[in-house]
Amino acid sequence: MTEVLIVGAGPTGLTLACVLARDGVPFRLIEAAAGPQPGSRGKGIQPRTLEVFEDLGIVDRVLADGRVGMPVQSVGSDGRVEKIGGEPIEERPDVPYQLGLITPEWRIEEALRLRLAEFGGAVEFGTALTGFEQSDDEVRASVVRGGVVETVEARWLVGCDGGHSVVRKQAGIAFVGETLDDVRMIVADVGVAGLDRDAWQMWRHEEGMVALCPLPSTDLFQYQASIGPGQDPGLTLANLQEILVRRSGRSDLRLGEPEWVTLWRANIRLVERYREGRVFLAGDAAHIHSPAGGQGMNTGIQDAYNLGWKLAASPRLLDSYEDERRPIAAGVLALSNARLAETLVAKGIPIRSDGDTRQLNLNYRGSALVWDDRDETAELRAGDRAPDATDLLTTDGVWRHLFELTGGGRFTLLNFGPRIDPPAGVRTLQVVDDLVDTEGHLASAYGAGDHTLVLIRPDGYIACISDAGDLPAVLRHGETTGVGGSAGRRR
Repeated sequence: MTEVLIVGAGPTGLTLACVLARDGVPFRLIEAAAGPQPGSRGKGIQPRTLEVFEDLGIVDRVLADGRVGMPVQSVGSDGRVEKIGGEPIEERPDVPYQLGLITPEWRIEEALRLRLAEFGGAVEFGTALTGFEQSDDEVRASVVRGGVVETVEARWLVGCDGGHSVVRKQAGIAFVGETLDDVRMIVADVGVAGLDRDAWQMWRHEEGMVALCPLPSTDLFQYQASIGPGQDPGLTLANLQEILVRRSGRSDLRLGEPEWVTLWRANIRLVERYREGRVFLAGDAAHIHSPAGGQGMNTGIQDAYNLGWKLAASPRLLDSYEDERRPIAAGVLALSNARLAETLVAKGIPIRSDGDTRQLNLNYRGSALVWDDRDETAELRAGDRAPDATDLLTTDGVWRHLFELTGGGRFTLLNFGPRIDPPAGVRTLQVVDDLVDTEGHLASAYGAGDHTLVLIRPDGYIACISDAGDLPAVLRHGETTGVGGSAGRRR
């Protein structure tokens, strides 16, 4: 028997597998497709997701194959040009990645597969789930590979198998929402002759928009063209070229034969629940929406990041997965719907970015897993994303930033007060003794006083804050969040 059977090896399933492999939890990761999926598909990585990737040890690899803060040049139907982005930004010690990254989705999957291999794991390609049954103690799943049927016994089953999820359908979980047949878009990966790669180019036309975004680390662009009622949805090179010329007015731009192309339809749906017994859903299996706002892949990755540490810590935490993540998905759908409405009105994609789109403002303040003794008006509360801090000098004379010291899938207790005996199973940083907060970035980021204690969860969110320095209260609440150990070592 394995601990977790993961179905689907896209970004969500791969992230979950990496978390479990790092934490020593036995799992199997199966994927029905014969091999890695082609195509850029999602291409925007938000700053909060880059923080997840830093914790998993792949952020440098991802950054090397992408471009941060790609500027956008938008041309209106009247020929007026609007340029967005590209300006230098002021560094913030609490936010290591302030701008989003453009990179094709297959690059993210590639980086995660490489990291999974480094952890000793692998994807079982060409292996499809055909059904499952569950009891109080286990899930018995039937999978097929090369025509051979195998029964897999697992403690838990996680469906990361996309919008057409077999797991969701077999579990009988309703996928509530709508399909907007009149809202469609051609998306393709193509070569483009006659266009530089300095910016994401968009043209707004009375019949709709067309855009060409350079895909870093490739010679290709992602082509996007809205398709309204009565317009030709054909995926031929000839149709793509005609749309581009008509909407951009640029007959000098020549497309190459698409290396990948699809017709996207607007499906906007959210599951009624994220769990059915020992079965969970994550990523597009649980929520789908328009690409406006660049949230989809990021939300799925963070579903997996949230669920992964809870599977590794304690079964009693697993009900909190839906409680914390479903409201986030509902908010993402609302944000995406608003951006989609803007797209339809403006005949162009809104590119502005803020704390919500960058996913830095997302929080779990209403979760049963968080507690603090701060006033409700406090800027930082339990449930918030734990901020970073730079210019920290450790006792070994090395300069570090906080995320280097708090990552790796463990709880971390920050003690801003007098030295305490470190609690068992909790990495403790005695700020006064273990660190020199040379510029005051750490104390400022956490609004810390002379007795403040902060307990940070393995997923980088704050579990507890006590400005009164009430260690027994922090530890009592910490016990409800699975402090200490991991599933792979405890069960």
